[in-house]
Amino acid sequence: MDANPTYQGIEPDAETALALLEWQAELGADEAILDAPLDRFELAARAQPATSPLPLQVQAQVPAAPAAEGEADPSALVAEAEALAAAADSLDALAAAQEGFDGIELKKGARNFCFADGNPKARLLILGEAPGDEEDRQGRPFVGRAGQLLDRMFGAIGLSRGAVDAEKALYIINVLTWRPPGNRDPAADEISVSMPFVRRHIELAAPDLIVLMGNIPCQAALGRRGILRLRGQWTQAFGRPALPMAHPAYLLRNPPAKREAWADLLSLAARLETLSV
Repeated sequence: MDANPTYQGIEPDAETALALLEWQAELGADEAILDAPLDRFELAARAQPATSPLPLQVQAQVPAAPAAEGEADPSALVAEAEALAAAADSLDALAAAQEGFDGIELKKGARNFCFADGNPKARLLILGEAPGDEEDRQGRPFVGRAGQLLDRMFGAIGLSRGAVDAEKALYIINVLTWRPPGNRDPAADEISVSMPFVRRHIELAAPDLIVLMGNIPCQAALGRRGILRLRGQWTQAFGRPALPMAHPAYLLRNPPAKREAWADLLSLAARLETLSV
C-alpha cells in the first residue's frame, strides 16, 4: 500500500485517508503492499543473527520473561476476574464486581463505567466493542451517532432497548466496559481480562440470540476478525446462536453497506420468529 495514496491523481484529505484505511481493515487487509516488488529472500538473509541461535531443545527450556517489577501478572489478573465473575449470582452483583475490579488500566483514564443498556430479559443481546466518548460521558453503551443508527436499525424490525416486553426488547453490552483512550481498538490483554465478565454477563442474561457487532466482538467470541467476511453467517458464540454484523460506525462511513445490514436484520427477525413458534 502506498504510504501517500492517490485516487485518479487526487490526493485525499486526512479524514478520507483514515476512512479508506479503516475500510481496508474491515475487509481483512493485514499487510501493506508497496508498488515495487519486495525480495523477501534477500530480507531473510539480511536478518540472520550474527551468532547461532540456541538449539530448539535449549530454546524450549528458556522460561518466558516474567512480568516487570511492579506489574501484575496477566494470568493472575484473568484468574482474579474469573473468580469475581463466577461469584456473581445476579447482574447487579456482576456489575458491582466488575466496576470494583482494578485489573484493567483503562479504568484509570475513563470517566464512567459502561455496564449495559436495555432490557436484560430481552431475547436478543448485542455485544459491541467498547465505549466511545459519548458512552463514556453517559455510562451507557451505544448512545453516540452509531448508537442512534443502531436504534433505527433494530427499530425497523420492531426491536427496542426501551421495550418492556422481552419479545421486542434489546439488551446491549460491550466487550470492554471502560473507554480506551482515543477510541483505539482494545488490546489483547484488555480483552482477555474482560472476557470472564462478558461470559458471566451472557450466562446471567441468558439471551436466545447474540449479535456480534463488529470486529472486536468477533475476535473475542470467535477468535476471528474480518467482519465483512463473517457478517451474515450464523455461528455459535457463548453456547448460543450468534450473527456477526458490521458495526453501525462502519455503516455511517459506508452507506452502501446498509443494504447488507438490512439483510442481516431480516435474518435476525426470521430467526426470532422461528424460535417463537
